[in-house]
Amino acid sequence: MGMNFHHQQNRITYSSRTADPSWKSAMQQLVSINNVSRAADIGCGGGIYSKALLDMGIPSATAIDFSETILEGAEENCREYDNISFHHGDAYSTGLSSNQFELVLERALIHHLSDLSSCFQEAHRLLKDGGTFIIQDRTPEDCLLPGDESHIRGYIFDLFPRLSTIEMNRRHESKEVLEKLLVNGFTSIQEVQLWETRKTYTNKKQLLQDLRKRTGRSILHELSDQELEVLLNHVGQAISTDGDIIEKDRWTIWTAVK
Repeated sequence: MGMNFHHQQNRITYSSRTADPSWKSAMQQLVSINNVSRAADIGCGGGIYSKALLDMGIPSATAIDFSETILEGAEENCREYDNISFHHGDAYSTGLSSNQFELVLERALIHHLSDLSSCFQEAHRLLKDGGTFIIQDRTPEDCLLPGDESHIRGYIFDLFPRLSTIEMNRRHESKEVLEKLLVNGFTSIQEVQLWETRKTYTNKKQLLQDLRKRTGRSILHELSDQELEVLLNHVGQAISTDGDIIEKDRWTIWTAVK
């Protein structure tokens, strides 16, 4: 069935977390934050990572999303941050002026896109000369790692193999990302992997409640309510601890310079 990013019930689905220190630390190793005065967060979702960029010391950020509904949730989530502006636009055509950002971030975005070349052209246009482009997403290899008590996402594909096909079809191989960056004028291209802490739950019940709400997990919208209950039962039995659960996902991050 898929997730409707424009439905009001999903307005805050990507606003309920904060960026983990592991992510901030990785970003600080990949880009010189002191040289960034303006950043663009394309596909900002709930604004979690727009806030994180400012918390790291970047003076201002522009948060862009194609869903006005999701953008409304982001504005609510970032209401204490006066130096984040919000803009309705998509990754192919943001409608923003050229050559104005030292950093463009696209986190968990490109798996929603079929035309990487157009997306990367737009990022290149927005960046100042010498600016950094950071893409964070999952490759097929990242997605299909088995489930365990920290890699909760893996249980989804263990239990519902058909979702593996959906996931593989929407994920881009690293080779494709690297090639499209190169042909669209980017240089100094690097690739790293990151196990990012997604969220820490105080107990198993809290995790299962989060899964039941499908919070920030578009793949779960491919399951019926009955299938979701089967997943919850499976995860509940697979996880033995009832103490803290630290959920992590593996990501691939590509950095490139204009």
